[in-house]
Amino acid sequence: MPSRTTLSKIILTTAGLAASALVLSACGSLTGGTGDSGQQGGTESPTASESGVSPMLFLGDSVAAQQAVAVRQAMAESGAYFVDGTSTGGGNLVGPNADAAWKDLLGRVQKAEGGVVVYQLTSYDWGTPEEQEDSYRNLAEAAADVDADLLLVSMPPIEPDEFYTGHMDELASAHDIARSVAENHEAVEYLDASAVWGEEYSREYEGRVDRSEDGIHVCPQGAARFTSWLLQELTALYPEFEPAEAENWANIGWADDDVFFGCP
Repeated sequence: MPSRTTLSKIILTTAGLAASALVLSACGSLTGGTGDSGQQGGTESPTASESGVSPMLFLGDSVAAQQAVAVRQAMAESGAYFVDGTSTGGGNLVGPNADAAWKDLLGRVQKAEGGVVVYQLTSYDWGTPEEQEDSYRNLAEAAADVDADLLLVSMPPIEPDEFYTGHMDELASAHDIARSVAENHEAVEYLDASAVWGEEYSREYEGRVDRSEDGIHVCPQGAARFTSWLLQELTALYPEFEPAEAENWANIGWADDDVFFGCP
């Protein structure tokens, strides 16, 4: 696989964001340290804390874990404390291993006290509509117990292989249920990320590779565009939040993280 140093730029062109070319550096460091639930960090500013976006707990599967390296840097530069609570093999909220993982998940939610929980729906959110509704509602209640808002974010469309083919109806249902739960809970919002990924799977966006060759995961370019979009959504929901400019977080080394694979 070619070194990520062969990437020369990250171009941010999400909807509503002026195109900006930023030099992608393969060196540099990530803000924060390593905690028991993943990478954490950021020096909390009064603005981020008072706006309600700090601390931020980011939940999801291995796709979300890839996005988290960009989101972590952006939130740290924006003065927010960030906790990466993602897990490989599903968000462990609904679907495989959810029952066994729920107690641990509750512990992670406590780290978002007074802030926000961001849960990106995952390609493992399998189950009946009733199971999905119970799971998202339980997460909403757990967030409310620690005075945190919950943002349910749609997952990137996938190109299903044999493993996922039998679960596509469940994944479609998961998004419908998540939207319904948000409509019925005051402190829950559903964020449709199709502005980033489109309605159907596409590996490239405007000639640049967003997605891994496996049809599931994301590449640094996609993680950067997702992060810019998420910052815009946070600003709309929390007007007092002042996100860092893209040049302060997009190209300072995180794209070289080995969490990315199947990318140019």
